[in-house]
Amino acid sequence: MNLTNIGYTYPGAAQPVLSGITLALAPGWCGIVGDNGCGKTTLARVVCGQLAPSEGTLTHGLVCAMCEQDANVAPARLAEFACDYAADAVRLRARLGVQDDWPWRFDELSGGQRKRLQVAVALWERPDLLVMDEPTNHVDAPTRRAIMGALAEFRGIGLLISHDRELLDGLCRRCLFMGPRGAVMRPGTWSEGAAQEERERAEASHARDVARTEAARIRREAERRRQRAEQSASRRSLRGVDPRDHDTREKIGRAVVTGKDGIAGRSRAVAAARLERAERAAEATFVERRYDGSVWMDVRPSARKVLFRAAEGELPLDGGAVSAAGASAGDESAGDVQEDGAASGEAGPVLRMPALTIGNTEHVALVGANGSGKTTLVRHVMERLDPDVPCCYVPQEPTEAERRGALARLGELLPDERGFVLGIVARLNSDPARLLEGGEPSPGELRKLMLALGMLDKPALIVMDEPTNHLDLHSTQALQELLAGFPGALLLVSHDAALLDAATSTRWEVERAGEGDAVLHVR
Repeated sequence: MNLTNIGYTYPGAAQPVLSGITLALAPGWCGIVGDNGCGKTTLARVVCGQLAPSEGTLTHGLVCAMCEQDANVAPARLAEFACDYAADAVRLRARLGVQDDWPWRFDELSGGQRKRLQVAVALWERPDLLVMDEPTNHVDAPTRRAIMGALAEFRGIGLLISHDRELLDGLCRRCLFMGPRGAVMRPGTWSEGAAQEERERAEASHARDVARTEAARIRREAERRRQRAEQSASRRSLRGVDPRDHDTREKIGRAVVTGKDGIAGRSRAVAAARLERAERAAEATFVERRYDGSVWMDVRPSARKVLFRAAEGELPLDGGAVSAAGASAGDESAGDVQEDGAASGEAGPVLRMPALTIGNTEHVALVGANGSGKTTLVRHVMERLDPDVPCCYVPQEPTEAERRGALARLGELLPDERGFVLGIVARLNSDPARLLEGGEPSPGELRKLMLALGMLDKPALIVMDEPTNHLDLHSTQALQELLAGFPGALLLVSHDAALLDAATSTRWEVERAGEGDAVLHVR
């Protein structure tokens, strides 16, 4: 499969998201990596024929399939997969832990369960070319290993868009690194390609520093020659020379005739030309910008010492009623509270919880296997927060309405507020110009924007469900620094151990207890 000089510009956008992409793709897995918004998913859609390129050509007669990064998107052939009990389909279900009833209740599944189902259907289709867009978003460590094993058996052309270093290194033997200056294919694993990219960046930075130093030296030399030339011009002038000083007038005339006194002027012209070349060289040396750095936030911890409180009790995992002990302190009129811990209707699986609190400066990590009830518990916390506790909530998968709302709010902000929001987006390693140009934000960019907009409300509590999903590696590091330094309270749901270790101090761990039940432990 060949792509030649591919470019793509979204309608209404000022700049193309893809430009000059030329590739030859062969069987095996090729990683596609780069910062949020650089065009990875757009390139995948062009390759699969979902988008027609604005320029360039691509040639292939291949059957393509794409596993979407959005876990809310049900696969197109989900019903066919659900009805297939041939050996391949049964083996895929077993390998990825997909239960037979999952396709029929897709909307009820957790993000990790949906992702497993998406991956299973994509592999079941057995395409010539398979695009996996963030296949390990939402999933826990055992599921990640299962997905890696299943993808390793694929024998067609595979494109893996991911920020999962372990997955990239385990599957890919070449990676396309996408950035502001285009795309570069590097052989080897992601780690090998990233090391080469960093060496190139260091060399470019050194070359730029050398060019700037040389330009400064030439600039100083040019200034000295300019002064010398002005002195020579002054000496050549007969103005101020006594008409009776025939000797001086004769020397000046001889210097002008022989051209000796014009050397300084010619040297100045030569120096100016050298300076222009040196400045062009310094400007031409490109070093990719990184928006790393901490974010100063004008936020203070809430005056309330405890923001959330729940007594010991049980939380239904099937959408039922909360037991009597599960209501938050002060919520005496909660209509769905059942006496004696008995839920109305048929008994279903429950999450058994100890007494819980979130202090005004406490950073809490919520961990557990996929489908164990973490997101259900987050919703419970959000529903039980008192209205006077300002909260910034970034969900696991923002809806279309939330996307439109975030972009609309950005457009309505006053200039100072917009500058504050875009400053946070920049420090989270995204180019704010893309949001201002009206381009379609990537899922990673949208989550950064939602967090930045939430900062305007000076939240006492930040709640983020799988915050590193869709984020590139530099953005994850920047987010980690921001959350670790947040002075208020934090509730963080994540499978990213490094993020949790750096940004949280209390751990709520959900463990399965059989019969669909789960138990929450506070560590």
